[in-house]
Amino acid sequence: MAVDLLPELTLGTDLARCAVPALARAVQAGADTFDAEHRGRRLRGTRRGLAGGRCAWYVRDVTEEQARTDALLAERSRTAFLAQAGSRLGLSLHRDQTLRATATLPVPYLADAAVVVHRPPPPEDEPHWIRYAEGDALPATGVGSWDLAAAVPGLADALDGDAVEPSPWLNAEPADLAEVLPDHFGRPGTLLISPMLNAGGPAGALILIRRAERAGFDQREIELAREFAARAGAALAAAELYGEQAHLARVLQNSLLPPELPAVGGATLAGGYRAAGDSLRIGGDFYDVFPTEEGAMFALGDVCGKGVGAAVLTGRVRQSLQTLRLVEQRPLKLMRLLNRALFDAPDAARSAQFTTLLLGTLARQGDGGLVVRVAGGGHPSPLIVRADGTVDQVRVGGMPIGALTAARFVEAEVRLAPGDLLLAYTDGVTEARGGPTELEMFGNARLRQALASGAGLPPATLVDRLLQLVDEWLDGQVHDDIAMLAVAAAPA
Repeated sequence: MAVDLLPELTLGTDLARCAVPALARAVQAGADTFDAEHRGRRLRGTRRGLAGGRCAWYVRDVTEEQARTDALLAERSRTAFLAQAGSRLGLSLHRDQTLRATATLPVPYLADAAVVVHRPPPPEDEPHWIRYAEGDALPATGVGSWDLAAAVPGLADALDGDAVEPSPWLNAEPADLAEVLPDHFGRPGTLLISPMLNAGGPAGALILIRRAERAGFDQREIELAREFAARAGAALAAAELYGEQAHLARVLQNSLLPPELPAVGGATLAGGYRAAGDSLRIGGDFYDVFPTEEGAMFALGDVCGKGVGAAVLTGRVRQSLQTLRLVEQRPLKLMRLLNRALFDAPDAARSAQFTTLLLGTLARQGDGGLVVRVAGGGHPSPLIVRADGTVDQVRVGGMPIGALTAARFVEAEVRLAPGDLLLAYTDGVTEARGGPTELEMFGNARLRQALASGAGLPPATLVDRLLQLVDEWLDGQVHDDIAMLAVAAAPA
């Protein structure tokens, strides 16, 4: 077996001068082991002492064992790379961030440079690219031309979404990639082009580039690159979908957030709003103020539910009010028209949602006061804070809008003298749970006490104070939507 393994050795060979360099060096150095390549095989030797001061060297051929170990380590490395790539790509919810991650992750593990060529969102048509090369501080971006796709074999096919097997392309000309490669890179040695596919079609193409002095891609590396490109394509599709949804959410948010209050002669107004922990800051509570010839019309409501679903009905109620107020401005009759409009909606039977509502008009009097006519639809009655600190209730009850076709509503009329203030609010204020037990409601008594102590304050200051008191009461706990509208009669 020794002769088969080391044919250079014969009986009596001086090991210090044998034809196995690693063994000779180990003998000369007095080492106990050696591990080296010899004639394409991996040899591992161990020295054992014998009687009489002699020794014996046990040499094993560990080529296959080492190959299995190397394969295991390589597989672990590939698994770790894909795990890291999957984590990074999964956290990239923005298109540009995903493209940067796709370009930077393969360098230097898979290539010396990576280029992502992708189609931009409409209306742009020219291909864009993002590149990252070893030694660069940050990825570079640019706008390419379709000549680039034609100059690099396989790139046009990948951009068209053809599910072809990635294949290395040797001896690429530097001029073909001069548009996207950094000046310091030099001549590329091997290119590997992989399509980035997703369920909706081609998302782009990934070009991995190695310098001439680096070995080409083996089959395992090709498969790894293909898997990475597929994950990058899926991540890019998810980021684009997230971007579209975020854009729609912003449009929805801008249309549903409480409006900037208009100037109304003879009155001072202020609004307050808190959504129920919704990241979009929209919910089911709302208020609106519409100027009229006599003064203004106001609305404050609370839609059943919370979040985006409630916000959709909020938008429908507000849009209906915007239209119906052009033909009817008397609160009680307008509320009846709104109730009928909600039942006439195409999906009224499926939605089974309703809203409580206050509708009111403001009319200035000659002495500087305001006449307020309020109609109630199942909403908490508004409160009046007199200049002397007295707190009264405007008794309007009624039934929620959209609950019954024959719902009944109640209307009342009050007068605000200069210095008086009317507060309309949603039940998110009084039903806010917190305090020492974290379960006790803020309640009507605390609200009345806060209003009485704030008599004479400007509406904006009073609303801010109430929101602060409710926030302190909640102490960071989850709460319902909150909306307030304060109206004060301005001095003549």
